[in-house]
Amino acid sequence: MKEHLITQIEKYTPFNRQEELDKKTILYFLRNFNDIFYRENLIAHMTASCWLVNQNCDKVVMAYHNLYDSYSWLGGHCDGDENPLNVAIKEAKEESGLTNIKALSNDIFSLEVLAVDHHIKNNSFVPAHLHLNLTYLLQAIDSHPLKIKEDENREIGWFSLDEAINISKEEAFKIHIYPKLNQKLDLFLKERRK
Repeated sequence: MKEHLITQIEKYTPFNRQEELDKKTILYFLRNFNDIFYRENLIAHMTASCWLVNQNCDKVVMAYHNLYDSYSWLGGHCDGDENPLNVAIKEAKEESGLTNIKALSNDIFSLEVLAVDHHIKNNSFVPAHLHLNLTYLLQAIDSHPLKIKEDENREIGWFSLDEAINISKEEAFKIHIYPKLNQKLDLFLKERRK
């Protein structure tokens, strides 16, 4: 499965300079570290996130994450699962309480290397490290009830695409990640209409 993922990333066309450089970094770690899908790799490990849009593709789910003290997209660690799409769907369900989530595409929607500061989690010190993140475009129905995952977030909701950017406190995400995801969503929808 790891080799299939490497091939998929090799074929991925970067959207901008950030993705171009981050693609090289992710491929380097995948090729050179056997434990890259596990948190036990203290330098970097694979994660999966999602841009979870509604049926009209004009809203996205954002949760207020306790750890980051900010609204953020949904996602998590691969923890040994070498299929990041499965991880993105699983994390989206766990963090939102939604059960009817589907992938709008099986392809990688976006990729990014995310720097994580050292922090305390479950009363244990976690050193600074990198999340080698693959993002997938997922969809759910916005009339279905959302549920807070109390050990991770304290608020969750559907937000317009612009609101999703503005409610984040994380400047790097507001500048480099969420606007990019919205731009890519727009291109995806235009392509789908052809």
